[in-house]
Amino acid sequence: MSIRPLDLAHHYMDCFYGTCPLQDMENILAPGLKFDGPLYCFSSSRDYLDSLKRDPPVNSTYQLLKQYECTDGACLVYTFTKPGVETLMTQFFKIKNDRITKIKLLFDEQAFH
Repeated sequence: MSIRPLDLAHHYMDCFYGTCPLQDMENILAPGLKFDGPLYCFSSSRDYLDSLKRDPPVNSTYQLLKQYECTDGACLVYTFTKPGVETLMTQFFKIKNDRITKIKLLFDEQAFH
């Protein structure tokens, strides 16, 4: 049975924001994950997860504004909030074989300076 791209994207968000354990993300990320964002880029799920373990996203929340899905991907548009920071973010998720293979994160990095 195939997992819907939006279901994977939402599970990723649950892990990232602490609703589910961070280690659960290992089950939904492809080993060769490509992560591309304004502040960081990673070429493996291990490097990405190690980064999150070193600097976990504590005290941050999100408010989902829009979501989109196609056969091999999903997109979430949301407001990200943590103390001193509030910004609009968009994440594109590419899915293959029920795993997230690519994440493209977009936001104004100036919100973090």
